[in-house]
Order: sequence, then structure tokens, then C-alpha cells
Amino acid sequence: MNNSILIKNVLLNNGRTNILIEGKRFASLDASPDTAAAKVIDAEGKAILPPFYNTHTHAAMTLLRGYADDMPLDTWLKDYIWPKEDTLTPQDIYEGSVLAIREMIKSGTVFFNDMYFEVDQTIKAVSDMGVRACIGMTLMDSHPLALRAEKAEYIRSWQDPTGGRIGIAAAPHAIYTAGEETLNFAASIAREAGIPIHIHLSETMGEVEDCMRLHGMSPVKYLDSLGFLGPDVIAAHCVHLDAEDIAILAERGVTVAHCPCSNMKLGSGIFPYAAMIEAGVKVTIGTDGCSSNNNLDMREEMKFASLLAKCQGDPGCLPANLALHWATDAGAAAFGIDAGVIAEGKLADAILIDLGSERFQPLHNLVSDWVYAADSSCVDTVICDGRILMEGRKLLV
Repeated sequence: MNNSILIKNVLLNNGRTNILIEGKRFASLDASPDTAAAKVIDAEGKAILPPFYNTHTHAAMTLLRGYADDMPLDTWLKDYIWPKEDTLTPQDIYEGSVLAIREMIKSGTVFFNDMYFEVDQTIKAVSDMGVRACIGMTLMDSHPLALRAEKAEYIRSWQDPTGGRIGIAAAPHAIYTAGEETLNFAASIAREAGIPIHIHLSETMGEVEDCMRLHGMSPVKYLDSLGFLGPDVIAAHCVHLDAEDIAILAERGVTVAHCPCSNMKLGSGIFPYAAMIEAGVKVTIGTDGCSSNNNLDMREEMKFASLLAKCQGDPGCLPANLALHWATDAGAAAFGIDAGVIAEGKLADAILIDLGSERFQPLHNLVSDWVYAADSSCVDTVICDGRILMEGRKLLV
């Protein structure tokens, strides 16, 4: 009975049932309504769904929401974002990360893949708030050798303070900020430690043109020529790709973190949906940071992805169930998290959504309504690792 939750009369897969969580995992999807539990949730009028796994963001950039809008990526980064980030303190990073996590929980997200600095502050925020995260150790050519060595030692000696909710990644920022030596160093230290590699890739046409000029090949082919690409790589954006690039990503087992709202807002371009799906590339969804989105709402991101896919001429491209897969269990799988689906034995990550909302009427199709019609206010309860983080729209962390 200790650390147990009974969710009574909840809608799962078109039928009402009682779900028992014991410890950190789903113990039964067909429990007796009289099962003893430390916590009982009356889920009448609610459905249970997998939560979201945000595979690319910069959490503390909540502090830069609305600071520099409506400009190209290069200008945005060099003239506004990077100078402003130089003024942020460690306490700023902690508070910005907490703000981000609060926003993510309230919109149904229980995991994020981060790339930022002052990582100890983000790790503390994740630990305090009860969610999951993979924290990227950013590596750039501009970092002095002593800092690079410090980050390598951090990776080698890493121990998760939460006992399973936090991982780390080696995160060379991008090919235009991390040269061959830095890229090879990042891949080497990551593979030595058995952790993911997180990088921005082919985000803008300018990045592709510069890479062609410097290396005579696209960013994807350049990284592949270094032996950088593999199933441990999480590549954010991947907007500007040719057919050979896409085939390489599929063959190498790279996971792509697709960020539709950021790509639109920065004018980066439209993701090659049909070609990626046809090639079998592993695709997930991320929000990017709050200064280029400008929110962390994965449900909204999922809808935009599906609609953008259809703008390329095929209304059947990226249907609702595939968009939901990209935003949930595909993201969990990319980071080796045994969750993302509501199933016995899986880690107990879940959301309860309020079917009483007008957005779900008349409920012809729950998944379609969730992807196309709902909004984050429909998220009533959030559970991560068997712990309730929000109930009745009230944060408990």
C-alpha cells in the first residue's frame, strides 16, 4: 500500500478501468475498485494518456521569453541572445529552469532534453521538481581547454542524485560553433561514458551553405565523414536535408528532434516530413527554448507538426496517432526511458485529461481531439515516476 496510487474509473483505450501504480511502475491496468492504495484518484470524466517527452530545449531561456523576437537566427543569437546570456547568474539559471519545469508540468511534459550552461543549477531544479531530464554538457570551440577538461571529468564522474530521473549528454552546440576537434572530443567522451550526444544540425540554409563552402559537403555528410553520427545522437531541427542526408540519418539510427514552432518563428524552413517518414528516420518532438518558440507546450508543438506536414500537399501526412507517438513514446525510447505508454510493468508516467472540456465534445476520437482540438488547460493531473506532480491543475511540487 505504501507509495501506491489507484486511479479509479479512468478512460483507457475506449474503455473505463481502474489502474494501480505501485512504487514507480504500473502494477495493473485492470485493478479492483476496492484495491487498497495510499492514494486514490477518482478519474470519472477523465482519460489517461502518456505524457510528453520534450527532446530539445534550453529550459532557462524562459528568462529570455519575448526578449528578442522576429529576426533571423544569426542576428538573434549573436546580437541579442549570447550577449544577454553572459549576464545571467547561476541563481538566474536555477530560477529560469524552475519556471520552465512548472510550465512543462502544467502542459503535460515530464521529461526534457536540455542544452545550456551552469548545469548544476538545472540539475538541482529537475531534482527539486520531480521530473525527468537529460542535461547536455555544452561544448564549443570558444571554451578554454581547462573548461573542456572540467566538463569531461564531470561526465566521467557523473552520478544521478535522483536515482534514475536525470541523465547527462555531451552537447557540442553545432558545427558552426564546434569544429572537428571539438566534435571528435565530444563524441569520444560520450561514447566512453555511454551517454547521448546532443547537437543542433542543418537548422538553416545558411548553415548548409557555409558547410558546403568549408567542407564541400552538407552538415549531415560532414558529421558522417567524422564518424560522429550513430544511434546515440540526438540531432535537433534537421530542416535542410537532401535525400542522401535523410538516408544517412536513417542508416545511422540518429534520432531527430523536430521543433516546428521554433523553425517557423526563426524562418528556418519546413521539415521534410514525408521523406523522413518514408525513410524510417527516428523522429521526436521538441519545443526549443522560450526565446524562439515562445512557450514549452508540447501539445501545441504536436499539432503544429501535424499541420505543417499537411501543408506540403498531403492531408494524410503525419496523422494524429503518429504525431502523438513522436511526442510521447518515441521521445522516451530515444533516451532509454522505460515509459511513454500506459502498460503494466512500465514506469508510471502519465497524464489525466479532463474530458469535460468543450474541446473534447462530442469525443468522436480521443487521439484526434487531443492532437487537434485540446489545449494545455485540459491537463488535470500529471504523474512522473509514480509521483503526482499536479492534481486538479494544482502543482504539488
